[in-house]
Amino acid sequence: MSNYQSVRYEIEGHLAKLTLNRPDKLNAIDDEMHTDLLGALLEIRGETDVRAVLLAAEGKAFSAGGDLDEVLTLQSDAVKRSRMCDTGMRIIHALIDIPVPIVVALQGDAMGLGASIMLGCDIIVASRTARIADPHVKVGLVAGDGGCLFWPASLGMHRAKRYLLTGDLLSAEDAWKFGLVTDLVDTPAESLPAARKLADRIAGLPPIAVRGTKRSINAQLKARAREAFDISMAYEQQSAASEDILEAVAAFKEKRKPVYRNR
Repeated sequence: MSNYQSVRYEIEGHLAKLTLNRPDKLNAIDDEMHTDLLGALLEIRGETDVRAVLLAAEGKAFSAGGDLDEVLTLQSDAVKRSRMCDTGMRIIHALIDIPVPIVVALQGDAMGLGASIMLGCDIIVASRTARIADPHVKVGLVAGDGGCLFWPASLGMHRAKRYLLTGDLLSAEDAWKFGLVTDLVDTPAESLPAARKLADRIAGLPPIAVRGTKRSINAQLKARAREAFDISMAYEQQSAASEDILEAVAAFKEKRKPVYRNR
């Protein structure tokens, strides 16, 4: 089992535990976490004795999404843009391809790629205080790294457009009503025990039946990924080279209204 810097990976019996571990940065996903997360997901996929996965995060946020400082560097670095988009694609495909159910403990906010990672899983136990959003458009990026795949699958087309085209926040309670999360608990502290309980229950079920059921359901996601995901990532890579990113991030930091010039 490999050692990772920004995620913690453990196996307990038939349960794999994966924890985002960059709490001082709100688990924002930088280049290192991209690499670590992909490595851990591929490692889990190869564990034949694992029957369920528990995904959690340290700190008050599940994940703030892409690291804004890293996003800025993408605008002028074509090699890095290509590498990070490729890694992002592989992360989403790895989530879909993991043959056992993944249960998420959503103790805090999930934004952007953090929301996509959460939605790429199977059961989501959320604290009522958590919030979910995909604000890619607010920073000048196409919602390519899973947003255009998972949000319509969970919300339906029109409601997904409503939130992907505005980047607006959803409370966990609204997310539960709309179908983005499956279970609600009252406090952040309750999310991990409740998710662990579900993951343990699944790990105790007949594994062939569970794997076959998940694979059958995810075959639909794979078909949708072939239709839309690859092109959405190509559009995101294109948008990452635009000057809109520089203006969006500068306006956010300076707390002013942005002025966009690209079309």
